[in-house]
Amino acid sequence: MRSKLLTDLAVAVGFLMLAGPMLAHHSSAIYDREHPVTLTGTVTALELINPHSRIRFEVKDDKGNIEKWVALSGAVSRMFRAGWRRDTLKPGDQITITGAPVKDGGKVMSLIKLVGPTGQVLTTQGAG
Repeated sequence: MRSKLLTDLAVAVGFLMLAGPMLAHHSSAIYDREHPVTLTGTVTALELINPHSRIRFEVKDDKGNIEKWVALSGAVSRMFRAGWRRDTLKPGDQITITGAPVKDGGKVMSLIKLVGPTGQVLTTQGAG
């Protein structure tokens, strides 16, 4: 009886350990993929980090006010395979970026395509 209890406990702990990473992954349902937006702005930071790389940039709205945006993308390894490097973008670079915005109206998007300061076209899938 005691051995069965210990076995059941070990199995339960094993399942809990496996469940942690599964909870860390999330859906892309928060993005409005049907209505992508294209914005032109100035890079403030490129963060090639896991689990999602980030491009922080500023855009002037139609009244001249500065809006701070974040474009989320893939993991560092995925970005490197697509041609990105740590010096691909620098603060002050002018970019045009297309992405799927979050549905709640926040200033966050999922990167689809970026045209960099030299005219290079970058995606998370390689040159586009």
